[in-house]
Amino acid sequence: MNILLIQVKRIGDLILTTPAIAAVRAKFPNARITLVAASGSHELLPAIRGVDEFLLARGKLMDVLAWFTVARSHYDYSFDFTRTDRSALVTLLSGAKKRVTADQPRFRAQLRARTYNKLVQLQSNQMHTVDYHLALLRPLGIRNASPSIQLALPTGATRAADRVLANGGLRAGEFLILHPGSARREKYWEDSRWATVIQAAAERGLKSVLTGAGSVIEQEHIREIRSGCRNGVIDLSGQVDLLTLAALIQRARLLITVDSAPMHLAAAMHTPQVVLFGPTNPLHWAPRFTPAVILQAGQTAPLQEFNPKQKPAAMNLLSTEQVIDGMEALLAGMNAAAPYGTTDGYPTQS
Repeated sequence: MNILLIQVKRIGDLILTTPAIAAVRAKFPNARITLVAASGSHELLPAIRGVDEFLLARGKLMDVLAWFTVARSHYDYSFDFTRTDRSALVTLLSGAKKRVTADQPRFRAQLRARTYNKLVQLQSNQMHTVDYHLALLRPLGIRNASPSIQLALPTGATRAADRVLANGGLRAGEFLILHPGSARREKYWEDSRWATVIQAAAERGLKSVLTGAGSVIEQEHIREIRSGCRNGVIDLSGQVDLLTLAALIQRARLLITVDSAPMHLAAAMHTPQVVLFGPTNPLHWAPRFTPAVILQAGQTAPLQEFNPKQKPAAMNLLSTEQVIDGMEALLAGMNAAAPYGTTDGYPTQS
């Protein structure tokens, strides 16, 4: 069996594809599995198990070699988790006997209709992203697969994290990580409110570590947060790679973050977290099966049920008190917001 998996969206999407990768490998232990991923996700690849070959989509001329590899590989199945023009092109080039994606009306027109020959009927707007990815595998006879995120940190990442902790005078379990940034500015929470949360953590004997990317908008955001802090904060933003960050999250007492890739890393590392949602719907992205307080802008209490019709809301509708209360609940060992309001982690939709 020769299988092509295509996930060319962002890092978080790729992390949430790992349960599907694991399910394919478990069903077909002797299959050859190729994963096409976006070049921006390359740092994650060493932690993904069960893949025989990785191909990177860079959106540049150098992709020609990768697409030549796809075109001559004679796949039995291709699965497009992304549903974009670029992933449709890769699917078409694969020439796979079965070319699978989720059914959507726009895929029935012209090029898309010729690209795919197996459309899976799904209500993706009512599903968690992991469940959507797993449901696409039905043509392989895969059902009831584990939705747990699968990442295996390489030794280099764990050692790098230990060096960072030693250099910062930090010990595992005695600090929290705050990840305030995202590629999307509308996900940002007020600088002064992050500073207040850092002060609250200090009053509870916890050191705070700021993480983030090196982009101009994230660095500006983090500088504003630091300028409002009365207590010292360790700034690692732009200084550690993705898998070292995952290892640091694994060693943290908890994570406080907006909807971003570290949220999914924390879920994989089983680290408790407080997650701030506003413009995105937590039904599709929220962590499951690990202790988490899910806060939705405009809602006064942590979410217990999830609504596919949840409208975007401004992040400034989340109060400082809500975030500090969520932090205190997790520090006290309270499962204040059982994932998706159910014992098995599956959504209770409203």
